[in-house]
Amino acid sequence: MQNYTLANGVQIPAVGLGTWQTPDDETGYQAVLSALKLGYRHIDTAQGYRNEDIVGRAVRDSGISREEVFITSKLDNPNHGYDNTIRSFEETLQKLGTDYVDLFLIHWPNPLQYRSTWQQTNAETWNAFEELYHAGKIRAIGISNFRQHHIDELLKTAEIMPMVNQIRLCPGDTQDELVKYCRERNILLEAYSPLGTGQIFKVSEMQVLAEKYHKSIAQICIRWSLQNGFLPLPKSVTAERISENIDVFGFELSDEDISLIAGLRGCVGLSKDPDTTNW
Repeated sequence: MQNYTLANGVQIPAVGLGTWQTPDDETGYQAVLSALKLGYRHIDTAQGYRNEDIVGRAVRDSGISREEVFITSKLDNPNHGYDNTIRSFEETLQKLGTDYVDLFLIHWPNPLQYRSTWQQTNAETWNAFEELYHAGKIRAIGISNFRQHHIDELLKTAEIMPMVNQIRLCPGDTQDELVKYCRERNILLEAYSPLGTGQIFKVSEMQVLAEKYHKSIAQICIRWSLQNGFLPLPKSVTAERISENIDVFGFELSDEDISLIAGLRGCVGLSKDPDTTNW
């Protein structure tokens, strides 16, 4: 497994297992456990996914030392603000059964219930993140779904630059201006829904590429993400697909095909506007 290096020097495995919509039951537990046994060392969860407990249990039961597994979680929308962040982070540690997380993200920049005060609320939230980081309870801190103006506002009071921005990045949804903005600030781009929440399998151009490279459509997407310098977080609960999704380091896409994939604009839909969504 290859790694990226975050701004503070922390190493993060270049592909992670996404767990959005992974059930908080035996199926979800077995999916995470299978991923760890198949070589994954990066698991991405969130307070809002309601499955932190099965992630923690799978890590413990895998027999792999805690230090070898990179665990990410995210702050749920109702938990913004300094006090809520501190309280809910402790709950995250309890559910995961660990005394630290490797990466913690603000999941959403502008939740509906904080829409009129999001700037101040994010500043208070980030202050709590920085305290937890300095206390050694979080190895790296970052954001998710933040656009440029959200980051600009955060940086008015932040002492530490976010190290990661986890956003939707997939064929046809490349958010070029935001990617450029983050790279200029040494913020790593993590790509959630790198397979377009399954819609990519209906795109004929991707089937042609899969046949050309003798790979699956999922592998083409994940490889495309890596060659763009993104960190993809594919999700599956099927061991065969989980294994396939990490077998992406033995081939390369041509520059022409990377551009072709990027140019399939809207083929799996486009990212939601975080300032107008109703959650």
